[in-house]
Amino acid sequence: MKILFISDIHGIKTNLEKIKEKIEEHQIEKLVVLGDLYYIGPRNKMQEGYDIPYVQSFLESYRDKLICIRGNCDSDIDIEISNFPIISELGYLSTNSLDIYLTHGHIYNEDHWNKDNTILIYGHYHIPFIKEVGTNLFINPGSISLPKGGYNPTYLVWDEKEFTIYDVSDNIIAKKKIRG
Repeated sequence: MKILFISDIHGIKTNLEKIKEKIEEHQIEKLVVLGDLYYIGPRNKMQEGYDIPYVQSFLESYRDKLICIRGNCDSDIDIEISNFPIISELGYLSTNSLDIYLTHGHIYNEDHWNKDNTILIYGHYHIPFIKEVGTNLFINPGSISLPKGGYNPTYLVWDEKEFTIYDVSDNIIAKKKIRG
């Protein structure tokens, strides 16, 4: 199974056409959005490309492939207007070879996780990374719209053998092969 993960869209459409291209190019079977869909938040300046109806339409066009987690900036009204389910707090995805926990990151993250031998994928911090801590693997795809830490916008692809974080210029940011 090939899965593409994005996080922290914050209502900005700018890189979603690139994601559409990658979904087709990689023959993606699932699109996972790790929260913060529409609202730009009080800490961020208004950005060019802020277009909630476009983002909503983009996500709805993938509703058959979409797994969506609620982020800290996602409100009840966001859930109400979306034509796809938005999962609260913690999701679980089982592939042919892995069990993966999904969350936004504001509640569960590397510093607040009490399971062993797991993979936790989360956004929230807008910084991409793949970290092994003890028996756990923590992965953050970064932000597709509002990256921090000097990164370009990024996304994550799982192809049953490895996790790879790419930026929108197709540079590999991080990669982790999984033994199986």
